[in-house]
Amino acid sequence: MPRIPRGILFVLPTVVFLGAFIAYPLLATAVLSVTDSRGAFVGGANFAEAFGGRVTRIALQNTVVYVGASIVLQMLIGTFAGIVLDQPFRGRSVLRAIILIPWIVPGVVAATTWAWMFHTEFGIVNYLLVQLGMIERSIGWLVRADTVLPALIAVNTWKTYPFVAVMVLAGLQGIPASLYEAARVDGATFWDEVRFITLPQLRPVLGSVLLLLMIWGFNAITIIYTMTRGGPANRSLILPIQIFRQAFEFFDFNLAAATSVLLFLFLTTLIAGYLRFFGRAEVTDG
Repeated sequence: MPRIPRGILFVLPTVVFLGAFIAYPLLATAVLSVTDSRGAFVGGANFAEAFGGRVTRIALQNTVVYVGASIVLQMLIGTFAGIVLDQPFRGRSVLRAIILIPWIVPGVVAATTWAWMFHTEFGIVNYLLVQLGMIERSIGWLVRADTVLPALIAVNTWKTYPFVAVMVLAGLQGIPASLYEAARVDGATFWDEVRFITLPQLRPVLGSVLLLLMIWGFNAITIIYTMTRGGPANRSLILPIQIFRQAFEFFDFNLAAATSVLLFLFLTTLIAGYLRFFGRAEVTDG
């Protein structure tokens, strides 16, 4: 009997783990997507039904808006917060700890708290806006078609921007102080330093953070499912929740698998295009 190389024995547990929890679910999902409830092969029928459904198109549109707007705000606010927290001022350590609270709070707890804050009659958001004279009467933030998605985007931004801030703050520690000293000698202002030194030096960090936010954003359902369940009238429905509904509310696992494969292909294409563009930018800068 041939002897198994020791190196294979070391990697075998990882291979078994990846096969059981990644490869097998992917293969099973692919099989479900091209079969019916009885296991008979139906080809692309499930994909046609998933792609042609009006609710799925609404969910895709909401997903792109929700994820896109959230990422833009998270990157802007998180980058600004990270740069500010890198400046020397009294109480900086305390503020660095406080800013992590949204990221540390469990998603369900945060979403439930914000749902109460956005409550039409008892929410503190309406109370403050009325007291400040910004609105005349209370608004049903989570039950109106024109306000539900912006409210959810605000909550998602609040929940995730600390991660961006921490990553930016970590990246700032690797920028040589001599660059700033030379810029100050030449008369550069704070915003000149940010524009011509800080942001270019942070590009690799920001690129990695942006990729993570895209992956997380297209797969996260906690905030929306806890606060609105995709309502009202599917105005906040996103693809992950649509897949959950198809599988565990309507028990149409084959259609849910087809929708999952479409989301997987969409996200893979998006990430591949991003990596190609970002790689070209790195080569050009280099």
